Amino acid sequence: MEQIIVFSTLIVALVLFIWGKIRHDITSVICLLILVIAGIIPSDEAFSGFAHPAVITVAMILIVSRGLQNSGLIDVIGHWILKAGNTLTLQIGVLSVIVCFVSAFMNNVGALAVLMPVAIHAANKSNHSPSLVLMPLAFASLLGGMITLIGTPPNIIIASFRTETAGVPFEMFDFAPVGAGLSVVGLLFIVFIGWRLLPKRENQKTGKERFNIEDYITEVCITGDSQIKGSVIHDVKKYTDSDIQILNIIRDNQLIHAPAGNMVLEKNDILTIEADSNALKKFIEKSKTKMFGKNEKHDGAAGADNISIAEAVVTPGAPIIDRSAAALQLRTNYGLNLLAVSRKTQKIKRRLNNIRFRPGDVLLVQGETKSMDNTLNELGCLPLADRGYSIGKPKRIVLALAIFGIAIALILSGIVKVQIAFTIAALFMVLTKIIPLREIYTSIDWPVIVLLGAMLPVGAALETSGGAKMIADKILVAGESLPLWLTLSVILAVTMLLSGLINNAATVVLMAPIGISIANELGLSADSFLMTIAVGASAAFLTPIGHQSNTLVMGPGGYSFSDYIRMGLPISIIIILVTIPLIFYFWM
Repeated sequence: MEQIIVFSTLIVALVLFIWGKIRHDITSVICLLILVIAGIIPSDEAFSGFAHPAVITVAMILIVSRGLQNSGLIDVIGHWILKAGNTLTLQIGVLSVIVCFVSAFMNNVGALAVLMPVAIHAANKSNHSPSLVLMPLAFASLLGGMITLIGTPPNIIIASFRTETAGVPFEMFDFAPVGAGLSVVGLLFIVFIGWRLLPKRENQKTGKERFNIEDYITEVCITGDSQIKGSVIHDVKKYTDSDIQILNIIRDNQLIHAPAGNMVLEKNDILTIEADSNALKKFIEKSKTKMFGKNEKHDGAAGADNISIAEAVVTPGAPIIDRSAAALQLRTNYGLNLLAVSRKTQKIKRRLNNIRFRPGDVLLVQGETKSMDNTLNELGCLPLADRGYSIGKPKRIVLALAIFGIAIALILSGIVKVQIAFTIAALFMVLTKIIPLREIYTSIDWPVIVLLGAMLPVGAALETSGGAKMIADKILVAGESLPLWLTLSVILAVTMLLSGLINNAATVVLMAPIGISIANELGLSADSFLMTIAVGASAAFLTPIGHQSNTLVMGPGGYSFSDYIRMGLPISIIIILVTIPLIFYFWM
């Protein structure tokens, strides 16, 4: 009976993961509670996963990664990249190698996020389409995560399963023989073949050009006989029955950005209005306002220099996901005007306030220049413009690298365990102000932490209920005559398929007990099976939803779902062909 409940719960989890309407962390908590209520997981062990060393390690590594990011180290690398040359193959090669290497030692999504604006700037500067560069970078970040223990959460989880089976975890560089080999082969494919399989999207150099904002942002003046003179802004849209947004008001040559809804409109006010051609025509007719021509723009108003337009991508896990500009009160709370949204290749310009944001959406926003970066960071959005990379803080870079290096040394020497070493590193980065206090908790990807904490007891229940052994027996019976290399290939392929559909950390939690059970039935060490599952969980190349790196580049690259298969399927086949020989050579 216990096995039936566990399997039913896991089926529910897979359906919800693939459906995607309920966040992964919430799905994990639902599954955990089902098994607790059913009595399969004891109540006093329900939340034991949150104290698991793997969960603590992931959280601390995310903080340390933010410290390395804040130090300016990646900015310096970005500055060097821009000098690499204009040849597309060379740019992709340099960027991919650097992202791969950096991803081995810090959060791969963080490494990609910092270098992605560099890649877009370099591509635009060389008149190449960013769509040819961004997916190779995302895939390179996945390859880099395979190299070390701290490269990606699945490796940390696999190490914890190894502790339970062999008594000791995988060490920092135990993943390197297989991971480094796969990275070299994968990078060769990406640099010389992979990017050529991608579609060349239109190369547009700036946010204004991407969205053609001049087509629907217009200035109008309130004349003496205007119908809206004396009205408050809140009532204007109702009065004119037009789908418009008032972005700014110029009064007495002073620009008022994102004016309050109760502000009264006066004669000679100049309104900056966002609307399509039909809505604009309707508004002007009903309001009896005067439209300015393109040569009559009032950019010289006092305060106009402090207002700028920025293009940013919504990152996976951003707090604004599934919320709209209206729900966030974007203008009131953040001082931002939402001008347009780009979703894949679709440009959305109407009814913006009610659009629920999704990961990978590219937003065009207007706000105060000096606070723009901080505001976008608070919203979980990544600016896509070249930020003028600074190389003027060498002491901070050296300090961050020293703290990180000491943590690695402590781990390699065996003085302290990995979760303790990175907790020490995170603490010192905070004490030395490399990480501001306000960023300690915002740097942690909490949905991943909750998912891990909830799914680890669920994975344990799969094993203790006998479910993992039953699946292992079925696999062995079905493949009784299969050689070991083919059995490992099947496990690798199934893990890769799952990681393309659900979170890779959840994939490891589900597959590791099955791999261990198969190894036990065959009388073999579980190491080769665990390492195979670790590779499969990180090789989420087939879909944009399998890994946050893939999602992050979807909007800026203008990719469709099928684009990931075009480049992801060949590299997935290569991974399978190369992984099994490496596993046999190093782990059998």
